[in-house]
Formats: sequence, C-alpha cells, structure tokens
Amino acid sequence: MKKMNPVVHFEMPYVDKNRMADFYAKSFGWEYNMLGEDMGNYVVVMTSEEGENKRPKEAGMINGGFYEKSQDEMGKCPSVVISVDDIEEAIKKIEQMGGKVFGKPDNIPGVGLYVSFQDTEGNRVSILQPSEKM
Repeated sequence: MKKMNPVVHFEMPYVDKNRMADFYAKSFGWEYNMLGEDMGNYVVVMTSEEGENKRPKEAGMINGGFYEKSQDEMGKCPSVVISVDDIEEAIKKIEQMGGKVFGKPDNIPGVGLYVSFQDTEGNRVSILQPSEKM
C-alpha cells in the first residue's frame, strides 16, 4: 500500500484574535487556547473532541490554529499542514518538484518540526514532522 501524508491541521490568519475566537466559538462551538508572544500570539482551536495524544478522537477530524495576518501575500492565506515522517526528506522533494520552502524548520515544543512552503500553484502550505517521529 502506498504511503500518503495526511492533512493534520489547518491555519488561517486573523486581524483581531478576540473577535475571531468569539466568532468561531459562538458560530461553531470551537474551543480555543490563546498562546502568548513567545509563540507568536498563535491561537490553537479545537474543532472536535481530543484524545489522549491531543489529536482528535474521531478519524478524519482535524484541529487548527490562527496566526496574526501579515502584510506579505503568504501571511494573508489560509493553509493546511501535512504530516511527514522526515521533514528534511520532504523539503528536498518539495524543492525538486518546484516548491519554495520558507526558511528552516522551527521546533515547536511538544509538537514537532514545522516549516511553510509555497507550492507550484502559489499556495502556502506547511509540513510537520511530529515530535514522536523525531
């Protein structure tokens, strides 16, 4: 069976994090955790019940997050995060296929290695090597 890398997270920009959190909590019942400046004022959102591993209990569900909207084009775009076993290998493939990786992978404590890239169609996408695979 062919190995496929799943989408495990989504990300969208915000202008006003309190307004955004209130909107999604009241419109869809999502829960949120607002992180501090040390984590870029990121807001983690839970769209479904979480299991022991902080991942959704139900197969096929994903949680997400919101980041401060920036002025560059890529900072204005929603994005998905794809799980990979080896982030360096994935970066090589992305670049070989014409994608552009934005910098070096960041280590997100307790989460894993993360980096964004632009695909061949101009979309912002990210990859994550989860901590348990490091």
